[in-house]
Amino acid sequence: MAGGHRLTAGLNKPIVLLIVIAGVERFAFKGVASNLVTYLTDVVKMTNSSAAKMVNSWCGFTSMVPLVVAPLADSYWDRYTTVQSAALLYALGLVMLASTALGWLLIPIGKVSSSALLHWSLYLISLGQGGYNPSLQAFGADQLDDGDELPSNKTDHSSDKKRLFFQWWYFGICCGSLLGVSLMSYIQDTLGWGLGFAIPAISFLASIAIFLLGNRFYKHKKAKNVDNKSTENMIQTVKTTLSRMFCGKIDLDRNSDVAELELQEKPLFDADPEGMEGLYEKSENENHLVQIAKMVLPLLPVWTMLLMFAVIFQQPPTFFTKQGMTMKRNIGSKFKIPPAALQSAITVSIILLMPLYDILFIPLTRILTQNEKGISVIQRMGIGMFLSVIAMVIAALTERKRLELSRQMVASDLLSETVPLSIFWLLPQYILLGFSDIFTVVGMQEFFYSEVPLRFRTMGIALYTSVFGVGSFLSALLISLVERFTSSGGRENSWFNDDMRNSRLDNYYWLLAILDSVSFVGFVIFFRFHKSRI
Repeated sequence: MAGGHRLTAGLNKPIVLLIVIAGVERFAFKGVASNLVTYLTDVVKMTNSSAAKMVNSWCGFTSMVPLVVAPLADSYWDRYTTVQSAALLYALGLVMLASTALGWLLIPIGKVSSSALLHWSLYLISLGQGGYNPSLQAFGADQLDDGDELPSNKTDHSSDKKRLFFQWWYFGICCGSLLGVSLMSYIQDTLGWGLGFAIPAISFLASIAIFLLGNRFYKHKKAKNVDNKSTENMIQTVKTTLSRMFCGKIDLDRNSDVAELELQEKPLFDADPEGMEGLYEKSENENHLVQIAKMVLPLLPVWTMLLMFAVIFQQPPTFFTKQGMTMKRNIGSKFKIPPAALQSAITVSIILLMPLYDILFIPLTRILTQNEKGISVIQRMGIGMFLSVIAMVIAALTERKRLELSRQMVASDLLSETVPLSIFWLLPQYILLGFSDIFTVVGMQEFFYSEVPLRFRTMGIALYTSVFGVGSFLSALLISLVERFTSSGGRENSWFNDDMRNSRLDNYYWLLAILDSVSFVGFVIFFRFHKSRI
């Protein structure tokens, strides 16, 4: 207990409460999303590729919504009100989805009303979560002591608290994800989809009640309204920023004290030695969109290079799960492991290793690097990207082995799609993605949160989630392109053949590993010349 208290020292009671609430939200969302591809193929009767594309597109839309909501939450609404409003949409979507799952038992499949209700419920969840998640996390960061956001010339105390906040926030949502993936996939596969979708809805409604009851403990920071002008300033800013990005050095390495002052939106030096005053100077009459453009455009190169990492993380709830459905899943004579439950290996590895990051990894890297911080946020992200490449290589090798066994069965006239290969052979790729998560995802949150001005912190978190949103759409696009080119000689030749004995997911995993490697190399080269201030 003393060790746990030491690890979380500095996180006050409101933050701990909000971490628990965030964990319940992840339980609800993962309870739906982790096994959705099985629901679409087994109940709604979609093909493997169609179900995977629908899940990817839905996850992508869910992660992109914050980009629209965040500027409003930062500038025109307060975060507490945004959380409340978004929670209502979120809860309505979850309740509708549970009703839909029950409806498939009563309404013949193919009815337009059932299909429309399914889509409406999923996209209501997307709209609700798009406002709920970034606003809740930014609201949680607001609960840090005021002094934690002030620059310090003597210590990195405020930076340590911020890092601690993001690590334990992520730890909390991983705990919720673990329960959602493992418990709900089992209930859905064995007790029915109606109950399997109703439990997440009820849990989320309970978390809303807890959030409202905790209001008297919270600190509230009101958003400042910003006057709008014409879009001429925005166009000029885009031109100026693009010019700096492609023709000059991208200034991510400004003096740390000056940068911290800028994050507080205090005046900078009277003279800007690099001639960037027109890009970073604040003006009360400046168009709000111009300020967002100034903030976002310099971060686009980093954002772009993280997209393939996000594509990799679309595989566990889609094709990894479909792989698991064809493998030996028995434990004993009666119990069968739900294929989606193996996604819990990612969160288990995160939960077990996250505390060790501060206890063992950081002290060790301090000795090796002679740096008080151990490793920088950029190095942390790069390590995770490298691990994701290794995970996809292992996934490709495992799938090759599964296909070899499947073909041997066909040659022996065994018609079963289940191969004599334990589902636990998939564990290494899941666990490596968990290791990757600890480094890159937590690093991404801190990077995008820290690189934006104080009052745009919700937007910073939205930029982080949008990486996974666009990554989901990119994953769906890749599936469509690969399916088009590989099925030119007939659908039976597609890498995503519905008969898993004839699919070539191993080739697809090799393709992802190559593309992710290119992104990783680009990331390393970029930060070899352009260094971040965090």
